[in-house]
Amino acid sequence: MKHLFLVVIILLFVSCSNSSKKETYVDTQAIVSVHKDGYVGDEQCASCHKNVLETWTGSDHDLAMQEATDKTVLGNFNDVQITLDGIKYVFSKKDSDFMVNITEVDGSVKDYKISYTFGVRPLQQYLVDFDKGKKQVLRVTWDAEKNQWYHQYSGDTLDPHDWMHWTQSSQNWNTMCAECHSTNLKKNYNVDEDRFNTTWSSINVSCESCHGPAEKHVNWANNIQDSLHNNKYIIAGKSQFSQMNMCAPCHSRRAKLTQNLVPGTHFEDQYLLQNLSQEFYHGDGQILEEDYVYGSFLQSKMYHNDVTCTDCHDAHSLKLKEVGNNLCMQCHEPNYNEPSHHFHPQNSEGAQCINCHMTGVTYMGIDFRRDHSFRVPRPDQSVTYGTPNACNTCHADKSNTWAANKVVEWYGAKREAHFSDALLLSAKNKLSQTERDALDVFINDLNYPAIARASVIDNVQITESKQYEALIKGLNDASPMVRFAALQKFRGLSLEDRTAIALKHTNDTTKLVRIGAAQLLLDLDLNTLTNIDVSGITKSRNELEGMLFSNADFSTGRMQLGDYYFQTNDIKNAIKHYRIALKKDSLLIPVYTNLTSCYSIDGKPDEALDILNILIDKSPDLGRAYYLRALLYFELEQHAIAIKDLKKAIVLEPSNSRYLYNLATYYYQNKKFEEGENTIKKALKLEANNPDYLYLLALLYKDQGQIEASQKIMQKLNSPTGSIH
Repeated sequence: MKHLFLVVIILLFVSCSNSSKKETYVDTQAIVSVHKDGYVGDEQCASCHKNVLETWTGSDHDLAMQEATDKTVLGNFNDVQITLDGIKYVFSKKDSDFMVNITEVDGSVKDYKISYTFGVRPLQQYLVDFDKGKKQVLRVTWDAEKNQWYHQYSGDTLDPHDWMHWTQSSQNWNTMCAECHSTNLKKNYNVDEDRFNTTWSSINVSCESCHGPAEKHVNWANNIQDSLHNNKYIIAGKSQFSQMNMCAPCHSRRAKLTQNLVPGTHFEDQYLLQNLSQEFYHGDGQILEEDYVYGSFLQSKMYHNDVTCTDCHDAHSLKLKEVGNNLCMQCHEPNYNEPSHHFHPQNSEGAQCINCHMTGVTYMGIDFRRDHSFRVPRPDQSVTYGTPNACNTCHADKSNTWAANKVVEWYGAKREAHFSDALLLSAKNKLSQTERDALDVFINDLNYPAIARASVIDNVQITESKQYEALIKGLNDASPMVRFAALQKFRGLSLEDRTAIALKHTNDTTKLVRIGAAQLLLDLDLNTLTNIDVSGITKSRNELEGMLFSNADFSTGRMQLGDYYFQTNDIKNAIKHYRIALKKDSLLIPVYTNLTSCYSIDGKPDEALDILNILIDKSPDLGRAYYLRALLYFELEQHAIAIKDLKKAIVLEPSNSRYLYNLATYYYQNKKFEEGENTIKKALKLEANNPDYLYLLALLYKDQGQIEASQKIMQKLNSPTGSIH
């Protein structure tokens, strides 16, 4: 009963260390500043770059994180009492300490000391010290513009044991925030003890966060002879490639591949970028959840024309270089700033470039962020697919059809081909042959953004072998994102076929792709390989393990680590990490089913049953839970209860043919041939050519004396095509 829900990759924002490959762990109570690894601190930079440092001082990077003092704390701690979403807060000062007394929804009361501030505008958050080196982010937040306290997720009333509660994993600073708010952040996570010993070189986003450790650069500057050479031992960030590798690690939604951020390292050697999944983006690629800019920017024509972050933003103050449309007119022709282009009164809101081409979403309650894909409004797509558009963002009283007609009136009916057409098409449940062929072509069309092509690969369902031809071509794409996405689509093939594909990529130039290759080979016994250099496989496996342990502090990271051990048949370790995952997040549903399978394999049916009962209690409408419990009851010879659960699973998920097959099998084994025939025919309506279902129907016909019908099925199953017409 091995039902594996293997999560390919997880979406985290930070890293942790491997218990077998971890850094030396020293138990300390406080986060400390550590100048090492070539980091020298801002004071050294200021001696030569005074003007730059002055520009940076007071920026969001400078104030990204600070110790809680009278100077840094913006919130009102003057004995203020408020109640938000059923939680009572009392903010006060005790000597020089900032305190908050919290009465939770369950009635529990506790005092907390604020240790650090987090950010400054438009909001400021506050950190509280917990045991095991953990720091948690208060849910109550200071609105720096309205000067008032508010809840980031207003309306949610969370129990203290809920994963989303501020004391739990989702609001843990070490896991979720730290890496991008401090310099040379070392999380130092102890996997076995679930403990942190986090250190940094600078508390904020300093010079060395972007330009890398400066020790060699300082030595170069102090050495007259060496200073004559061009190698300044510093990341300048002048080219787009260099700048993206500087900015993207923190300005992106991504999964970690390594323990620690190393400035200047190729992005795909450290991270997997979140694709344009409809869980995080609208179907056309517009922002939905926070994407931190990079995922949007990669979609834009600006990116593909070598525009950089610093073309618009000052690198150190982070302020825009120009005001209003003047920013865009740095590059664009003046006619784009005329009513003949935007069809709105000059200098009105509708005439502002960003309002049409950079719509936005408010996150964290009050933080408005703009979409950096710089797209042309497509209300016609809104009509068909329900996606948002800039026109109706302003004209909320009008329909999408009205907006689509206006665009045709102004610009004509013809729309330029755009990758969003393929994205939206790839998300359809059923595709015609023509549509499927068009997507196969799109995957390898280099005129479109790599992130869009990789996302289409993720979305498409493989329905025929011909589709693999496009994917095989994609395996040689210049983009690591595309190569990785293509590799994932081969996971359903036989071990022999997977091995043939993966062996070509275990020595890929990019770590992300090597990890993708390793994921295809988890069940490969290296001892079975002859005359093959296994060094590449070993290296890629080690990198995969490093990625898994780098994310083990996060609940889904633990789940993925459990999946890894499950896949490699290390059941004891799988159980261990699944248990920890549930401790971190009791609502992580896939873990329950996998843990059930582990206990069943381990010969512990009672433990498996306990887990399924918990799952059903938490998710009473989850058909798979009843199905798994039915299988377990069959193993325990409690057939009556098993059948009841199996029928319940079918009611909840009537389109799952496997449930019907199992019920029909039970009927056949118990000589209830008529019930079995009726049930398996229902399964065949869902999967007409499934050989297992057809074979069972043949047996049912035979035992009912319908010999001719049985033989007809068997003849077809034994034919070259093996299908029934």
